[in-house]
Amino acid sequence: MPMIKVHKETCKGCELCIHACPQEILVMSKVLNKKGYFYAMVEDPGRCIGCAMCALTCPDVAIEVGVQGTRYVLYEY
Repeated sequence: MPMIKVHKETCKGCELCIHACPQEILVMSKVLNKKGYFYAMVEDPGRCIGCAMCALTCPDVAIEVGVQGTRYVLYEY
């Protein structure tokens, strides 16, 4: 099963990942992160297909997607 991890303190709330997700499983949080932004979060992880469009679209590199032991991440934390 695919896994999405949003680094909430890195996210600046641009919402590009929300629009890129074909499954429409990402939403904006209702609380602010330490920088004062509403961050993206996964609403229904069971519907994720592991396409990694969210991670590829994120300009802040705040999203990791893992599929069966493989991680799609553009920057190593």
